Amino acid sequence: MKINGVSENQYGFTLIELMIVVAIVGILAAVAYPSYTQYMIRGNRAAAQSEMMTIANWQQQFLLTNRNYASKAIMEASGYSLPTDVNSKYSYTIDIGAGVVPTYTLTFTSIGIQVSDGNLTLNSEGVKTPANKW
Repeated sequence: MKINGVSENQYGFTLIELMIVVAIVGILAAVAYPSYTQYMIRGNRAAAQSEMMTIANWQQQFLLTNRNYASKAIMEASGYSLPTDVNSKYSYTIDIGAGVVPTYTLTFTSIGIQVSDGNLTLNSEGVKTPANKW
């Protein structure tokens, strides 16, 4: 049966229905993307913190053997390198203290997408900064 020249059995979407779906998908994406980005940043930070603890353990073993902590150059000469997933998000430095008692400060400087998260620091006494990131 035809009404005003149009068949009753037409199937499909109107432009309005399509625009409503596009708007809903856009709203969902606008909410989900920032959450996903924050999730990735926290995951990268956790990987960096794990690697910092690995370096701290290595430093303690080096101290027991050599009565001093290892510099970055010594670590890299012995074959150490950051894992690629951490290396693409952080660079690191090791500052060796000049006092009678050996000390070090390990700093992971964020690069790329991690810059908004900030830097991480761990010293030979186990002090971790910033405290709210640990």
